[in-house]
Amino acid sequence: MPKVRAHLLVHGRVQGVFFRANMKRVAEENNVTGWVRNLPDGRTVEAVLEGERENVERVVCWALHGPPAARVEALEVKFEEYKGEFKEMSIRY
Repeated sequence: MPKVRAHLLVHGRVQGVFFRANMKRVAEENNVTGWVRNLPDGRTVEAVLEGERENVERVVCWALHGPPAARVEALEVKFEEYKGEFKEMSIRY
């Protein structure tokens, strides 16, 4: 299975609803590494994910709705060349 890297921007009510913690959990369950963080605008979460294409796509699909309290208005996804630079999934502050 080919490995990929995906850069996500998730817009909407996605801060203060445990979006980052849940994305970290979902990524770990799917053997996906990278990071997730809130952006200063108060309504966007950014993430970089790496792993096998099928596993990364599962996390991307989850990001379409996020956790129950989230309201995702838009999801931007850009697939990039796999770099293999992460050992785990982390939350950045």
